[in-house]
Amino acid sequence: MKSLLRVLRFIKPYRRLAVLTFTCASAAAAIELLPPWLVGKFIIDNVIVGRNHALLPWAIAALLLAYAGKNVASSLRIRFNNTLEQSVIFDLRDQVFAALQRLSISYYENRSTGEIMNRVNNDVEHVERIFIDGIESLLMSSLTLIGISVILFSLNWKLAFLSLLPIPVLVYSAAYFTNKVHHFYHLVRRSSAELNAYLQDSISGIRETMGFNRQAYEQERFNARSRDYCDSNLKVMTLWSVYSPSMIFVGSLGSVIILWYGTGEVMAGTLTVGELVAFLSYLALFYVPVNQIHSVNHMLQHALAAGERVFEIMDTQPEVADRPGAVAPAGRLRGEVVARNVSFHYRPEIPVLKHVGFEVRAGERIALVGPSGAGKSTLIKLLMRFYDVTDGAITLDGYDLRDLPLAYLRGQIGLVQQEPFLFNGTVRENIAYGDLAASQARIEAVATAARAHEFIIELPEKYDTWIGERGVKLSVGQKQRIAIARALLKDPPIIIFDEATSNIDTETEVKIREALLELTRNRTQFQL
Repeated sequence: MKSLLRVLRFIKPYRRLAVLTFTCASAAAAIELLPPWLVGKFIIDNVIVGRNHALLPWAIAALLLAYAGKNVASSLRIRFNNTLEQSVIFDLRDQVFAALQRLSISYYENRSTGEIMNRVNNDVEHVERIFIDGIESLLMSSLTLIGISVILFSLNWKLAFLSLLPIPVLVYSAAYFTNKVHHFYHLVRRSSAELNAYLQDSISGIRETMGFNRQAYEQERFNARSRDYCDSNLKVMTLWSVYSPSMIFVGSLGSVIILWYGTGEVMAGTLTVGELVAFLSYLALFYVPVNQIHSVNHMLQHALAAGERVFEIMDTQPEVADRPGAVAPAGRLRGEVVARNVSFHYRPEIPVLKHVGFEVRAGERIALVGPSGAGKSTLIKLLMRFYDVTDGAITLDGYDLRDLPLAYLRGQIGLVQQEPFLFNGTVRENIAYGDLAASQARIEAVATAARAHEFIIELPEKYDTWIGERGVKLSVGQKQRIAIARALLKDPPIIIFDEATSNIDTETEVKIREALLELTRNRTQFQL
C-alpha cells in the first residue's frame, strides 16, 4: 500500500478539488438512500396498504426529485474527480520524466528503451485509471455502506445482524485473493514491458528485417512474447473468474436469510410488508458497494504493481551527480584538459582504462587512436562525466570534473558522434538544439560552415523540412553535417569528433575540414 499512499500525496496541492469531489460523492450516496424508504414506507405501507392515495403524488414527486438530485451530484462528482485525476497524473508523469532526465547514462545502457517507455506510458496509465478512479469508487462505496448500515439497524436490528453474517467470509476471501493475485500482476507488468521492449526494437530495426528477409522469424519472436503476456493475464483472470462469482453468491445468501426470516416476521405481525421490502431494497444496495470494493481491490492490485515500477524510476539515484556545494566558475573556460593516473571499469573484474595520463593545452587538436575496445570512447564518456573515474582524476582548466556542476561541464563540450542522433522534427529544430535562442541567421551560418546549407535549401520546406524519426529522410552524410552544425552552434571551448566525418564523401569531408580549421581555432579538439 506504500505506492497508494505516495499517490495520495500528489492530491495535496488539489485539496479543493478533492473536497468538492468528496462533498458531491457524499451527497450522491445520501440521496441514493431515499428511494427504498419512499417506496417501502410511503408507497407500500401508506398508499397501497393504508389506502391513502393522496400521498401518491407527493411520493412520486419526491422520487423524481431524489433521482434528479442524485444525477446532478453524480455529474458534478465526475467532473471534479476527472479534473483532479488529470491534474495528479500530469504531476506524476512530470516527476517521472524529470527523474529520467536526472538519471545517469548507465541506467539507459542497462535497460531497453521499450521497457522504460512502458513504465512511463502504460504503468502510469494504470496508476491513472485505478488509483484515482479506484479511490473515488472506494469512497462512494464506503459512504454508501455506512449510510445503509445505519438505516438497516434503525429499521430492524435483528435483520441487520443476520444480514452481516456473510461479511466475515467476504473479508477473508478478499484478503486471500489480494495475497494471491499481487504476484500475478507483477508478472503481467513484466511481460508487458518485455513485449513493448521487443516491439520498439523490432520497429527500429525494420530495415534489417526486410534486408535479411526475417519477417517470419520476427513474427515468431513477437508471438512468443505476446503469448507470455496473454498467459500472465489469463492467470489473473482465472483467479478472478472464481473469486468474483463466489463473492456475489456469498452476498446473495444474506438476502435469502433476510427473506426467509423476514417473511416469518411479517406473518407474525411484527414487521410490515413495506418495511420488509425497504429492508430487502437496502440490502440489495448494501451488497452493490461490497461487490464494487471487491472490483476495486482487483484493479488496485494491478495498479499497485504498476505503481511500484513507476516509483522505482523516481527513487533511483543517479550514479553521477553534482557534489554538494558545486559552483560553476565565472566566465568561459579555456579548454585545458589533464588526466592524472585515470583508471576505470564498468565491471570490477574487467578494467577498461589503467593509469592513463595525458595533458592537453587549450586550443590543441588531439587524436585518440587505438584498436577497437581500447577505451577511446570510454575516455570521452569520462570527460563528459557520463561516468565518473574509478581512480585518479580528470581536470578542466585545473578544476576536477567532479567539482563542476554537470550542466556547466557539459555546456563546455560539443560532441559529434559517428552515428548522430537527430530528433523527429525539422532541420531548424535539430540545429537549434545547440542553442535554443539562436537566430535564423546564426543557424544558417553554422549550417553553411558545416556544408549543410547547400542541401538544406534544396529540401521541400528548406529549414522547416520535417526529417522524420532519427532523421530517416536524410542520407547519412546529411545527418552528419546537421550534427556538426548543431555542435558548432553550441560554441563550446571543447569539441569532440567521434569519427564524425567517416560517413561523408571525400569532397564534402575536405570542405568540412577546411571550415572546421577556422571554426575550431582557439578551441580544444578531440578526434577519435
